[in-house]
Amino acid sequence: MESIQVANLVKRFDDVAAVDDVTFAVQEGEFFGFLGPNGAGKSTTINVLCTLLLPTSGQARVNGYDVVSQPDLVRRSIGLVFQDPTLDDRLTAMENLEFHARIYNVPRALWRERSEQLLQLVELWDRRDDLIRTFSGGMRRRLEVARALLHHPAVLFLDEPTIGLDPQTRDTIWSYLLQLHAQERITLFLTTHYMEETERCDRIAIIDHGRIVALDSPERLKTQIGGDVITIQTPDPTSAAANLRARFSLSGEIHGNTLRVAVVEGEHLVPRIVLGLGVPIEAISLHRPTLDDVFLKLTGKAIRDEGVSGMDAVRARIHVGARGR
Repeated sequence: MESIQVANLVKRFDDVAAVDDVTFAVQEGEFFGFLGPNGAGKSTTINVLCTLLLPTSGQARVNGYDVVSQPDLVRRSIGLVFQDPTLDDRLTAMENLEFHARIYNVPRALWRERSEQLLQLVELWDRRDDLIRTFSGGMRRRLEVARALLHHPAVLFLDEPTIGLDPQTRDTIWSYLLQLHAQERITLFLTTHYMEETERCDRIAIIDHGRIVALDSPERLKTQIGGDVITIQTPDPTSAAANLRARFSLSGEIHGNTLRVAVVEGEHLVPRIVLGLGVPIEAISLHRPTLDDVFLKLTGKAIRDEGVSGMDAVRARIHVGARGR
């Protein structure tokens, strides 16, 4: 059974197509990753699926409900952890959960039982009566995850859930999420800038310029690269690429001062390149293909490229405007 169905989805902001004829489906209980560089359309897509934005055209259904004609039913069946903090820091942890439960009409006896279960799981039960303003960033994020699950959603949307957290706290958050996923078999829909987090996904969709350019399991996506990846840092990558073609019959991809080339049995080739490339080499490394390599090949950008695109700014203005209405 499919938890999410998207068909020919389009979302335009004036003359710019942030989402351009996107089609995909997410199976019930699946852990689905949704990746893309800044401005690729991933946040716009998740906002449409969560009924925060109306699509320009196409269809999207979540848990069998249409996001346009049945938005209230969609909202009741999903949980959402935003990028930005959304807790009321003037309330306690339990008061934040109670407020959420009342919005979703969760009976008092049920939400109190559910709150204890979730707070025990994320190790915040002993802090249930403390004000949120006394919580660390990691504690707040753990509480937001618990709150999103309070009303038993069928799908949990995680929009950059660990952004800004230190590595240890990120690992802690993920241990809770994976435990919840195993216990409750809910569908997880993730966007993230941390590529290692997507290794946990059953499948990953990569979106670029509003279109999905790849959709498969992490392992199958990595097979697109080839056997090994050699990375060469040089002050003259253009000459290095030309020499690589002429002397070794290999085609490399230039990214700044770095040249990347996919090869078979790279350990035998590295010494030959060092001796025969004909340009200065500052560093050279060999590794098996990673999702970073897949992302770079498909989008031409690294997942951690900094900077906010024009489309990000447009979406931000639209989102703020929507919240104000």
